[in-house]
Amino acid sequence: MQSNAIQMTDQPADGQRPSNLFYLASLRRPLVDRADGIYIWDQTGRRFIDGSSGAMVVNIGHGNRTVIEAMKRQMDRVTFAYRLHFENEPAEELARQLAAHMPEGLDRMFFVSGGSEAVESCIKLARQWAVATNQPQRWKVVTRFPSYHGGTIGSLSVTGDDALVESFRPLLRAMPTVPAPVTWRDRDNFSPEERGVRYADMLEERILEEGPETVLAFIMEPIGGAATAALVAPDSYYSRIREICDRFGVLLIHDEVMSGAGRSGRFLGGDHWDCLPDIVAMSKGIGSGYAPLGAMAASSRLVQPLLDAGGFQHGHTYAGNPLACAAGLAVLGEMDRLHLIDNAAAMGDALMGELLELRKRFPFIADVRGKGLLIGAEMVADPETLAPIEPGKKAYQRLLDHAYARGLIIYARRVKGGLDGDNFIVAPPMVVTREQVDEIVSILGDSLEALARDLDLPVNG
Repeated sequence: MQSNAIQMTDQPADGQRPSNLFYLASLRRPLVDRADGIYIWDQTGRRFIDGSSGAMVVNIGHGNRTVIEAMKRQMDRVTFAYRLHFENEPAEELARQLAAHMPEGLDRMFFVSGGSEAVESCIKLARQWAVATNQPQRWKVVTRFPSYHGGTIGSLSVTGDDALVESFRPLLRAMPTVPAPVTWRDRDNFSPEERGVRYADMLEERILEEGPETVLAFIMEPIGGAATAALVAPDSYYSRIREICDRFGVLLIHDEVMSGAGRSGRFLGGDHWDCLPDIVAMSKGIGSGYAPLGAMAASSRLVQPLLDAGGFQHGHTYAGNPLACAAGLAVLGEMDRLHLIDNAAAMGDALMGELLELRKRFPFIADVRGKGLLIGAEMVADPETLAPIEPGKKAYQRLLDHAYARGLIIYARRVKGGLDGDNFIVAPPMVVTREQVDEIVSILGDSLEALARDLDLPVNG
């Protein structure tokens, strides 16, 4: 049937099916048929291991019957109720249970449909809080470079990624940046902890340069996502960041869209450190792919002044959608019932150990980092100088293709502002078993062997 939607149509390559959806011809993939656990099958019956949980979304695995049945029950009651007309029980209960999983004080929730919406909600809450508390001069949101916080115009304004931002730059209000803590690349005599403090102190320097009275917030991913491939800073970085934000009255926003909902082996990625945020953005794993769902969490200290001033001047049509919240409530219940956060920690340790062994075998893997089942690795042309692989060789895309051809889906892109620095992320669903971890690593090893042959990269043994 012809779609009535206005969509751009590309010309498919020879032998590919036509489509009225807007695809790049080079990215055409098989039609999906079904999924279960960590596996997905296409319509020809071919099985793939979902080694990236989609885009780090399907935390509790595919085909969870408890979640599906909960959604069916909700569909029999009501699938939509506009939040200005009705409250709904799934949203109220999800807010209560989500707050119980959050750090103390982060007890006010605002539900949205995705990560970009969650980040924009955080920024708008912070700004409205400043206005409501007689600090209208605060509007600058310091961000890190590189970083990724979403694809909408507001979230792109705090995204440090030239490849994604450049086309839209005339539409954006540029925000100040500080370098992301890529301490593993530094060649100096400092210890990792000293480097962590040094990178954190760059935030203080930037705040002073901008004028402390104008700086509203600092946004960061506690564990890096797409733009930095699971980057983790030294422990000293996190507490210093919190100290600096407190000193200057700057709100700390944690983007937990990718690292939250148990993926790191804690409920939030930031829970690994003494760095309590003021506002948290979440999505992906809290809906686990069963329904579009995101959330902003904040404290009453920030929310109440807005309510006293007339309310939160922000909203989306599907905010607090009862069907999405019913799915999220069931996802949270399954995460607890199946002890999936503990499994993410244990299987993450196993996966990290295996990837470190692959690093010994493939010295062009210069760094392996992450927490739990969010682990990234960066590839270079020269392990000594850390010179990047020539961008024209498309190393990350070649690795994706080799893995895909062998039935393994991983995530990969470039990390230095999206322009060079090839990386990949391995992040299977939190239901993964040790045997499945071994299978993932075996296929990944074969794929790295093929990449090394393609690009004449060094291999040991």
